[in-house]
Amino acid sequence: MSTVRFGTLALDTPDPRGLAAFYGALLGWEVEQSDEDWVTIGGGPGGTRLSFQLAPDHVPPTWPAGPVPQQAHVDLWVSGYAETDAQVHALGGRLLEDETDHPSWRVYADPSGHPFCLCLEG
Repeated sequence: MSTVRFGTLALDTPDPRGLAAFYGALLGWEVEQSDEDWVTIGGGPGGTRLSFQLAPDHVPPTWPAGPVPQQAHVDLWVSGYAETDAQVHALGGRLLEDETDHPSWRVYADPSGHPFCLCLEG
């Protein structure tokens, strides 16, 4: 019987290098593989990686509803919001939904419009 293990999560984007730089800076991860159409960053526990695939016609999902539903999102665990929120904004991300309705997470969009959450640890 063969085994299955997680390889990477790939996000479509019109700018693979730019989106890799955003998540690499946010997570402190390094580029592991890069070409014109594909960039992979890694450095997470157990070899966790994220990849970014060229999709020139990418249409960002609308949040929280609308004509373009989200198809996936990334949850990132944080010890607090203040510093990480500032870092997300400095890197080109934007807040979509604060913790008013759900105190343990905030929803953001990365520079390509993909939603991701900052979730409080513990």
